[in-house]
Amino acid sequence: MRLGLMFLVLALGGCAQIGGLFGPAGDPASGATDAPAAAVVTPAAVPDRSPVPTTGRSVDSLDTTTEAERSAAAAPAAGGGRLGQVVAGLGDPSKPGIWLETPLVDREQPGRATDRASGASVQLTLIPIPDSGGSRLSLAAMRVLDAPLSELVELDVFTGG
Repeated sequence: MRLGLMFLVLALGGCAQIGGLFGPAGDPASGATDAPAAAVVTPAAVPDRSPVPTTGRSVDSLDTTTEAERSAAAAPAAGGGRLGQVVAGLGDPSKPGIWLETPLVDREQPGRATDRASGASVQLTLIPIPDSGGSRLSLAAMRVLDAPLSELVELDVFTGG
């Protein structure tokens, strides 16, 4: 038992010297420590977290829909029942098509989404996902809505198209 207690005292004493459990070693009264200075993070040091890959591919090269497809998707649509409201971010930019992944549906079906801020509307395919707290909008749908790719969009979602 004495040997175990002595080992514990020595182990904890070493922690104070290397800045483990008791913080950095040094004289707390003088403010001097043996700890390295904190790194300064500059904007250039922060990695780019934009949803579109930065491997030299442009948004235009990732959006494989044609101008005609985007125009047709932007055409006003009547009918359809309101499913609800979601907050959506950009989905997988490499996944083609005009779609919304949302927990509001339990099967893939045609639908429509309207941006609550701008009133812009897009006809798209509604794709079910488990309730994940948010929805994902395709790159092409974001472009039809003229929504910023790096922001969340509040949408009213409707069935039909």
